[in-house]
Order: sequence, then structure tokens, then C-alpha cells
Amino acid sequence: MTTILVTGGTGTLGRLVAERLRAGGHEVRVLSRHSEPYAVDLRAGGAGLEAAVAGVDTIVHCASAQKGDEQAAQNLIRAAHGAGVPHLVYVSIVGVDEVPFPYYRSKLAVERLVEESGIGWTVLRATQFHDLLIMMFQGLSKLPVMFLPAGVRDQPVEVAEVADRLVELAEAAPAGRVEDMGGPEVRPLASLARAYLRASGRRRAVVNVPLWGAAYRGFRSGGHLTPRRAVGKGSFEEHLESRFGGGRV
Repeated sequence: MTTILVTGGTGTLGRLVAERLRAGGHEVRVLSRHSEPYAVDLRAGGAGLEAAVAGVDTIVHCASAQKGDEQAAQNLIRAAHGAGVPHLVYVSIVGVDEVPFPYYRSKLAVERLVEESGIGWTVLRATQFHDLLIMMFQGLSKLPVMFLPAGVRDQPVEVAEVADRLVELAEAAPAGRVEDMGGPEVRPLASLARAYLRASGRRRAVVNVPLWGAAYRGFRSGGHLTPRRAVGKGSFEEHLESRFGGGRV
């Protein structure tokens, strides 16, 4: 039986990864700030982190935050080295090397730390989860008019499918940078927003607004998309139906 540590194991993705690994017969340790017995803030590190990685065969690094990811990765890698962990799996985002968005830059920096760690490593980049778009649309629809960045498309993927792929990678040997994983279709953001509005029963005008800046240009040019790797099966409408009971075009 393999012992696998899942960082961010109580989050949207990490929780599913942990559940699937347990179902596969692995001993799973869940590391998050508030989950005993491995309640650890990766950004701080310390003895709790060292205990969490001791005797671990593989780490699946799902934990992420708006700030501090690089420090967290450095601490995790240092502890993994000390414990002799042979395999580190990291989930990143499609386009982190194409779109100069601050959060993406941080994810790219963590990729490089993983690659240069001296530990056997695997990196999977995925497109945005359906849940992330829903959270964004929920915030934008608080106003009577939903304003969206003009010309931007998206390729959302079902988080459960990404979890399945991460489990496959965790059970295999280190593979380096594997092929990207994208949702089944690339669609205008406005089309996805209207599907959300129908499913949630909200009435809002959708207005596309041109923006500016390098990050916007990167998103508008599709740097965060991977149409050749549209391997996901679950559509946005199917996810909406599971959440709201609707969402058909």
C-alpha cells in the first residue's frame, strides 16, 4: 500500500483526489491549515510539515492561494527532500507561461521550483474548473448588468475529471510535464455566462467591455486555452444541471 500526501486535501480538487486515492487502496494523508492531524500552513512550514511528509511515497500538491505559493512550495520541497520522498505531482494551469497574470506567474514559478527540485516530478496543467466560472459569474451577477471582458473565450473542465487524472499520475512513475488537460469545448465567455444565468434563474443583461493591459491581451489571444487537448467530457451545461437543475442552451 502506497502512502500519499495530498496538500490542499480539503479543497475543491484536493478533496476529490484524496477520496479517489483512498478508494484505490492507498493510505492518504490530508494536509491543510485546519485538518488534523496534519494541520499545517505550508507558507510557514515547520515540524508539522516534516511529520506530514515522513514516510510518504508520493505528494500530490493541490494547495494554492492568491499569495505565498512560492514560499509554500519551497517549504514543501525542502521537507520532501529531507524525508526522501521520491515523487511530487503538481497541478498547474494552462497558459501560465503565456498570460502575464500575477497568479499565473506564481504558478509558473512553482512549476520551475518543482522541476528544479531534484525530486522525481510530474506537472499537469489544466484549464479553469466549472466551479471557478460559476463563482465568478455569481459575483458579477450581483449587479443589474453583467460586465464581461470582451473577446475572451474559456474552456472549462470538470474538476472530478482532473482529480481522476491526478490519481493516475500519482500512481505512476514521475513523468515530467505531461500533456495539458482542457475542457471539451472552447466558448465565448458571454455564452458561458448566459448559460449560468439561465440555469440559476437570474435575469441580467450581458455586456462585453474592452479592457487593457498585457494580461487581458493574453486571455483575449487564448493563451489560457488548449483546444488540441480538449480531452474533458463533462460540459458546462451538464455541470450547471447538476448544480441548479437547468442550464440547457
